Amino acid sequence: MYTLMINGNEVSTDVEKEVYTHCFAEAGAVQCGFCIPGMVLSAKGLLDVEENPTSDMVKKAIKGNICRCTGYVKIEEAILMAAKYFREKLPVPPRETSAFMSTPFKRVDAEEKILGTGEFVDDIVVPGMIYAKAVRSKYPRAIVNKIDITKALNHPDVVKILTAKDVPHNKIGHLVQDWDVMIAEGDTTRYIGDALALVATNNKETLDEVIQLIEVDYTELEPVTNPTDALREDAPLIHAGGNILRKEVLKRGNAEEAIKNSKYVITRKYSTPFQEHAFMEPECAIAIPEGEDGLLLYTGSQSVYDERHEISNMLQIPEEKVHCQSKLVGGGFGGKEDMSVQHHAALMAWHTKLPVKVKFSRQESLNYHTKRHAMEMEFTTACDENGYLTAMKAVLIADTGAYASLGGPVLQRACTHAAGPYNYQNIDILGMSIYTNNVVGGAFRGFGVTQSCFSTENNINSLAEMVGISPWEFRYRNAIRPGQILPNGQIADDSVAMAECLEAVKDVFESNPYAGIACGFKNSGTGVGLKDIGRCILSIESGIVHIRTSAACMGQGIATMCTHMVCEATGLDPNLIFAERPDTVRTPNSGTSTASRQTVLTGEATRRAALKLQEALEEQMSLHSKAEGFQLDQALAFLEGNEYFGEFSAVTDPMGSAKENPISHVSYSYGAQVVILDETGKVDKVVAAYDVGTVVNPQSVEGQIEGGIVMGLGYALTEDFKIEGGYPKVKFGTLGLMRSTDAPKIEVKLVKGKGKIPHAYGAKGVGELCLIPTAPACSHAYYRYDGKLRTKLPLQETFYKK
Repeated sequence: MYTLMINGNEVSTDVEKEVYTHCFAEAGAVQCGFCIPGMVLSAKGLLDVEENPTSDMVKKAIKGNICRCTGYVKIEEAILMAAKYFREKLPVPPRETSAFMSTPFKRVDAEEKILGTGEFVDDIVVPGMIYAKAVRSKYPRAIVNKIDITKALNHPDVVKILTAKDVPHNKIGHLVQDWDVMIAEGDTTRYIGDALALVATNNKETLDEVIQLIEVDYTELEPVTNPTDALREDAPLIHAGGNILRKEVLKRGNAEEAIKNSKYVITRKYSTPFQEHAFMEPECAIAIPEGEDGLLLYTGSQSVYDERHEISNMLQIPEEKVHCQSKLVGGGFGGKEDMSVQHHAALMAWHTKLPVKVKFSRQESLNYHTKRHAMEMEFTTACDENGYLTAMKAVLIADTGAYASLGGPVLQRACTHAAGPYNYQNIDILGMSIYTNNVVGGAFRGFGVTQSCFSTENNINSLAEMVGISPWEFRYRNAIRPGQILPNGQIADDSVAMAECLEAVKDVFESNPYAGIACGFKNSGTGVGLKDIGRCILSIESGIVHIRTSAACMGQGIATMCTHMVCEATGLDPNLIFAERPDTVRTPNSGTSTASRQTVLTGEATRRAALKLQEALEEQMSLHSKAEGFQLDQALAFLEGNEYFGEFSAVTDPMGSAKENPISHVSYSYGAQVVILDETGKVDKVVAAYDVGTVVNPQSVEGQIEGGIVMGLGYALTEDFKIEGGYPKVKFGTLGLMRSTDAPKIEVKLVKGKGKIPHAYGAKGVGELCLIPTAPACSHAYYRYDGKLRTKLPLQETFYKK
């Protein structure tokens, strides 16, 4: 330990670390953690010379650091808190000894993320490791006539070069097996991310040299970059089965007749673009030979079991031969569901019997991984003379790009949520997801609902104007309430608090002339009749409860959520609990971290396992009741080596179910947002009210919402993932990501319905919902600001886009 001077005060480095660790954890400033050490260093640079900084000073100090998770609010709070601790020489309080539901509790993984000691995959160097990289297509669409690797093989640093003929099974895909591991000679490329060859070298610095030596002869073809063009009869087939990946039809009642008989009707077209996830950690994987013809993979994905399945299928080996371990995941938002680098690392390690690292540069990540689907939509919405919704019709055309990825489920969610969180049942929705030669459209926070919500909420504003009532009143009259029926036919349960969300933002909306409002809802769990299971094992090892689940944490706080569940059930001190990282050998399959499902599914599985542990603890407490001062930690020692398993399967009905009131999803969360502009047209403040059921961890819930809102503001106002002729025309610095100085004030209000869903102590998901209403709230705010209707994102003629 040594000392340093902060504003003339002598402070030990150990104390300094303690202060930053406590303040960042206490404020809830840590999510994925990838940017946080940089934020801490920027904070230190400020606080070393300024003992009482203002919020503006803090914003400027961290401006050079981008955070995609938190929305900056809690990071700023953490730095101001740290300044107070240094200024007033406050002692750092001890770690909490309880973690009951809805009580403040510092994240269990906060310290390693704040101090930078936690491992991301790219931090790891394995002895004897080689490096691999794919040769990518020069054109979005071209016939690959010949791949000549002769010159490349003569490079002194080359270890191995693989092509399509070296892949046992050359098709992968998250749900649809349509994505080529590598494009073979004679085949046609589908986008610029297509791999043609895989190069391995002893040193990563020589990879690009070798790639330049590989000669590819192409016949360039005209790419299909517009879904409408892809639907033409004479359009070239991007896949042999046709250019329509998925078609969805959702009908209830008689929309045509209801619209015909309605007093007010509005029909408009809307356009939403591709969006880049912009997670802080680019994709990276390490594959290492393990056992007899097996592999160990270090990755940072959204499901180690999905990886295991796809890699074993590609190599045509048993799944148990593929052992996947997750390290820290530096953000995901859906963008780390598909294979990106994992399968290439595995393929090269399998051939060479050497450890292999494959990683994307930032630009490669931008160019090759999946994006939010661009959509073209036409929505017709109708209401009666009193402003009660009667019907809606919609056509949604999604650009899924070159491969399926999650295009089918994204389209489904866009359709099942298209009519909004309102009480009416005449709907007629047609959705199509279309292959093009663009970058692949995949899972992205909001999962299709972000796009359809933009359309419905804007139509509602126009109807409110026709009726002559305020947009708030229109929504309040129609807001779904317990026992009523959602447009998709599901009966709203007693936990619904959509009306309460609106009540919470009424005053702020009505008191600001340049305020825009929008509502949204989002399912928890994959639903629609699909298998949807959460699993958890609690094992007692050396007096510690090990939480073992494969649920991936990309920053949302899975380990902390599970710790709350165990503590609520057992009353144990959280310091006696350790959450393991996902590992296909150690942790049971709890499904992909997607669809806001893990709090509900894995949370309930953990609760069930914890209740079994509670029974065992109570038995030990009873057996030792005569022992004076016998405590739970002592009871735990008597359970050494025991395991307690919990599983929860969410049963739902499939799309198109014949049931009068099908259960599409096990639960829904609801929200209302108000976006307020200042006199210059800049977003000054966002107020958000959310029904997420029982709050698990207050800091985490607020942080998720704040981060989602800033991401939603970017989608609405500043971000623009441009693609021209199938070629992305962006760099990380030109994406338009919001920085600390751009982010507005954000106020989060958490509301709750009278009832409670019967699982996970009544908790519901929030990860996706938080940004869904933001874009339509922005477009409404600008309409009230200047009277111009904006139907395309990012919004034009604003403070941000002149």
